[in-house]
Amino acid sequence: MRNAHSKTIFLYIAKEILFAFCVCFLFFFFVFFVNQILLMAGQILSKRVPLFQVILLVIYSLPLVIVMASPFACLTGTLMTIGRFTSDNEILVFFSSGLSHWSVFLPALLVGFLISLFSFFANDILLPAGMVQFSRLWRRVVLSAPALELESNSVKQFRDRDTIIVTGAVADRTIKDILIMDRTKEGERRIILAKEAGLVDSGEGRISINLKDAFVYSGKENLKKNYDYASANSLDYYISKEDMSQAVYPVGPKEMSSVDVRREIRKKEAAFRENLETEYERISADAQIIENALREGNAGRVRDFVSDWEQTANSVRNRRRDRSLSIYWLEYFKKFSIPFGALSFVLAAVSIGLLTNKGGQTVGFIIGICMAAIYWALLLIGQDLGTRLDFSPFWAMWFPNFLAITGGGVLLSKRILFL
Repeated sequence: MRNAHSKTIFLYIAKEILFAFCVCFLFFFFVFFVNQILLMAGQILSKRVPLFQVILLVIYSLPLVIVMASPFACLTGTLMTIGRFTSDNEILVFFSSGLSHWSVFLPALLVGFLISLFSFFANDILLPAGMVQFSRLWRRVVLSAPALELESNSVKQFRDRDTIIVTGAVADRTIKDILIMDRTKEGERRIILAKEAGLVDSGEGRISINLKDAFVYSGKENLKKNYDYASANSLDYYISKEDMSQAVYPVGPKEMSSVDVRREIRKKEAAFRENLETEYERISADAQIIENALREGNAGRVRDFVSDWEQTANSVRNRRRDRSLSIYWLEYFKKFSIPFGALSFVLAAVSIGLLTNKGGQTVGFIIGICMAAIYWALLLIGQDLGTRLDFSPFWAMWFPNFLAITGGGVLLSKRILFL
C-alpha cells in the first residue's frame, strides 16, 4: 500500500506541476508573442503586406517564443505548485506519511527534464527550420514591397557592404533626408546626399530611388585632394531587388542547430589559426629585415621598418581573440543553457516553495516573475561580457543556471536541517 500511495502522490505532484506549467506557459507565451511577434506584424501590416504572408511570418517565428517561454514557465509553475502545497499543508501531510523530500523532488525533476527536452527540441530543430522559412518568405516580401527594407532612421548595407544607405523619416514611398555611400566601377568612393527621395519600382528586377536636390561627391581614398563633385535637381539611383534582399535576415548562429554551430566554430578556429600563423610569419620576416639592417648599420632603413613592424605586431596582439568566434561560442552554449535552465529552475523552485508558508500560488507567481527577470538580466550581462571582454563563453551562459542550482541546494539544506 505504501508503494501505491507513493505512486499516487508522484502522479499527483507531476500532474499539478504540469497544469501550472501550462497556465504559466500561456502567460509567458502571450508576453513574448506581443513583444516580438505582434510588433513585427504591425510594422509589416503598415506596409500593406498581404495578411496571409503576415500570418505565415508569425507562424515561422513561434519556435523562438516557445524556446523563451518554456524555462520561465517551468520555474513559475513549479513555484506556484509547491507554494500551494505548503500553504495548504499538503507538504506537511506528505512528510507526516513518511515520504521524504526526494518524493517531492523526483516528480518535479522529471517534469523539468521533459520540459527541457521539449525546449531543446524547439530550439535546436524547430527554430532553425522556422527561421530559414521566415528568411525565405521575408525576402519575397521585400522583393514585392521594397519600402519594407528602407525604414525610418535606419542604416542598411547592400552589395556585400559596398553600398550603405542612411535614411531619415520614411512615409509610404517617400524618404526625407537620405545619404548613400558606395563605390564606383573605377574604385572611387562616392557620397550622395539628398533632402528627399522617392522609391519607384522601375521593373527589370530593380528599384529606382529618385533623389531631389542631390549633391554627389566622389574621390580616390589614397588621393584625398583629387575629387569631383556635382549637384542635380533630380537624380535616379538604381538598386537591384536581389541586392536589397541580400541583407535581410541572414542565417547566423541563432538560426542554426547546435551541430551546425559547432561545425562553423571548427571552421572559424581553423581559419583564425591559419591567419595568425600567416601574421606571425610576416612579423618574423620583418624582424629579420630589421636585424639585417642593424647589422649593416643602416639606421635610416631601420627607422622605416620599425614603425611598420610595431603596427603589425600590435595588430596581431589585438587579434588573439576573434570576436566573431566568441559570438558563435556564446550562441552554442546558449542553445543548451536556456532549454536546460528549466531543469536547474526546478531545484530552486522546489526549495523556495517549501519555505513559502503563506500566499501559495500568488507568492509563487510573483517570485517566479522576479527570478525570471534576474535570470534574463544575468544572461544578458554574461553575453555582453563574453562579447566585449575575454570572458569564458561557457560561464557567461551557464552561470545563471549554476546560481539557481547552488541557491536551491542551500535553501534545501536549510529546510532539511531546520525541519
